[in-house]
Amino acid sequence: MFIIGVGTAAPETRYTQAQCYDALKASPQYSTLNRRSRVLLDRLLLSDNGVRTRALALDPLSDAFDACPDVLHERFVKNAPRLAETAAREALREAECDRSDIDCIIVSTCTGYLCPGLTSYVVERLGLRADVAALDLVGQGCGAALPNLRTAEAFIASRRADKVLSISVEVCSAAFYIDDDPGVLVSACLFGDGAGAAVVSREPRPGRLCPKWLFSESLLNPAQRDTLRFDQRQGMLRNILTPEVPQLAAEYAGRVLDAALSRSGLTRESIGAWLWHAGGRTVLEALQRELGLAAGQLSRSAGVLRDYGNVSSACVYFVLKAALSEGADPGWWWLSSFGAGFTCHGALLDARAA
Repeated sequence: MFIIGVGTAAPETRYTQAQCYDALKASPQYSTLNRRSRVLLDRLLLSDNGVRTRALALDPLSDAFDACPDVLHERFVKNAPRLAETAAREALREAECDRSDIDCIIVSTCTGYLCPGLTSYVVERLGLRADVAALDLVGQGCGAALPNLRTAEAFIASRRADKVLSISVEVCSAAFYIDDDPGVLVSACLFGDGAGAAVVSREPRPGRLCPKWLFSESLLNPAQRDTLRFDQRQGMLRNILTPEVPQLAAEYAGRVLDAALSRSGLTRESIGAWLWHAGGRTVLEALQRELGLAAGQLSRSAGVLRDYGNVSSACVYFVLKAALSEGADPGWWWLSSFGAGFTCHGALLDARAA
């Protein structure tokens, strides 16, 4: 399986962390917060937490504080199909692929629920064939892009598809609200909205660098489920985010990576480009410590975090696109995501030849 086109999308409305802080202080919820929560918000939004700007489906920004189930659901319904479509169209253009060539579409999300699922809306918006295989994957959190691509690999390996459109889209602002729970506050200050898409194919495009998906590894530990997951209270999604997550992510990422390296006969020094999910500054720092990486080896993930925030499952598409756009050195690339479950996934890509 070859990745022949990658696209990304984010809302047009982009805000600095300082703007988010000013809007928060002017909100009715701010006066209800205790002192510890206000100190935490000061630190998250006014100091360097790795995020400078976030693209949010909020216009004006004060809409973030109108938190009721119907408003949040409508935000997801309005923005998720549009963002998914935009990312998909860019991926199709990059792949020089006609929409009629797509045999299967797979859409992942965790920030909202639709029935029929998002595939129904995206198929309609893109004008895909009526007989396209359409799969909606839900509940996999920030790690969802890799299971999505593994499913695409299965369709191609079984010869049930020649080209698959893989999409992850998250409207994280449809799960924002403010109270004294530290995890809720960190989420509201860290996450952004966005979508990523990839066209994957049985054959590469001639004359272009098309990373070949060699194989993937995964690790799932349900015993750690409560460290990072969504809860639902009063009809609204609530992010459960605990302090253990950065170190847990780094440890699991190391185990998945070591399994893949053992399987391939490679070493960590063999990897020419590291394409990590940008879960947050502390997550990237934990990865750097655990795996013995230099700061520059996480620069693409840090750049996505800086400019967009944590865009959840869409993040690794942003990082992969940066590697392709910037002309990362050809060679072995490592693509990895992690999140709710607790889960971690990784894939070895061969990007050695055009």
